[in-house]
Amino acid sequence: MRLAVAAATLSLAAVVPGPNAFAAGSPGRYAFTDDAPSVAGATSTTDAERLEPGRTYKSSLPRNGKLYYRLDLDATSTAYVSATAVPAAGTTVAATDGLRTSVQDAHGASCSFQAARFGASRSPHPVAAWGAREASPGRTLCQGAGTYYVLIERVGADGSSTDTWPLELAAFSEPPLEHTGATAAPESWNSASPEPVTGQAVERAGGAGFAGASAIGPGVWRTRIRPGETLFYKVPVDWGQQPNATAELGSASEGGGYVSGALTLSLYNPVRGHVEEAYAGYRGRQASAGLAPLPPVDHANRHGFADQVKSLRFAGFHYLVVHLAAQTAERFGEGPYGLTLRVRVDGTVRPGPDYAGRSEPGQLFEVTARDRAAATPAGAAGGTVALRVLAAGGIGAGTVLLAVLGVWTMAARRRTASSDASGSSGAL
Repeated sequence: MRLAVAAATLSLAAVVPGPNAFAAGSPGRYAFTDDAPSVAGATSTTDAERLEPGRTYKSSLPRNGKLYYRLDLDATSTAYVSATAVPAAGTTVAATDGLRTSVQDAHGASCSFQAARFGASRSPHPVAAWGAREASPGRTLCQGAGTYYVLIERVGADGSSTDTWPLELAAFSEPPLEHTGATAAPESWNSASPEPVTGQAVERAGGAGFAGASAIGPGVWRTRIRPGETLFYKVPVDWGQQPNATAELGSASEGGGYVSGALTLSLYNPVRGHVEEAYAGYRGRQASAGLAPLPPVDHANRHGFADQVKSLRFAGFHYLVVHLAAQTAERFGEGPYGLTLRVRVDGTVRPGPDYAGRSEPGQLFEVTARDRAAATPAGAAGGTVALRVLAAGGIGAGTVLLAVLGVWTMAARRRTASSDASGSSGAL
């Protein structure tokens, strides 16, 4: 009986969430990948630690940081590394502050680089930049097997806080093609601004990091966001499709004035490479930030000139990241504020390229039926359904516990009555 009570108690504890179980993301907090190992950046390439494709790591970047990590690559795979900097809430950042990620070969030649800055929001929030070693017969630099180095450094740090930024590093690899593909990006595509999506909005809380991004698909989605908070969503975009999105911030119930760059909407590709960004100021009235028209996802886009084109080089989950500037609270209160996302994915799905191998991690550049199901309104509502099941489970476990306790109490009373009766007979 005691074992039954213990089991029922454990069952109840298992289904009753902790106080933070349903929090999508708190202002200034970032949800790092679970069980990500820590790796220390080196000040010299000599001591650089290895990053393994397909894995995610934790690290840190000091204010005057210039840190190296190592990649050991074969001659045919393309490698990508994304660095996400996470300054703490309350720190001071300028529009030009940020970080830069670059990849270099053993001779010191630069293979690629990208900088990510806080921009018009001037509000501390996660920003990510990516670097790559592209294996291509048409290139001369950074080719062949061997050791390459990833350099992460702070940029434009004048006037910003001197604290160290936590980092999340993610390494990926893309296999070569079975046969040589196109060597130029498509020249024509539908660049007209798409019409905004309308319809009934579906509730969907955002995640607090890339690893925990909430899956959404085409449609209208809504949630609440607080000043200083950053929400992460992921949208499946297949070969031949064009992603587009608009973020709308609802009106405030108090305050006045103007916050420049209050709302930031960013798009990242499956390897967390920056694609596009949009901003909106806020006067307490509803405001929106919409991404510019983007080309369809195509393997050949890597041969384009514009960064937005080159970034849309593979299918898979693309990330929509929304940030509400911390200074919004000074003018219009702590909120939360209503947030609506209008997501479009246009274009006809086309067959993907014939890769001669697998990506790391696997299926990174694919959109599976499971991905699409998770991103539908029914799939997205799974969180609500889960809560209902959780509640039902909690009620069920509570009922079981009460029933067990009742049986235990009755049994105890019977044993007591029997004991009393036996005691009376002995006395007589």
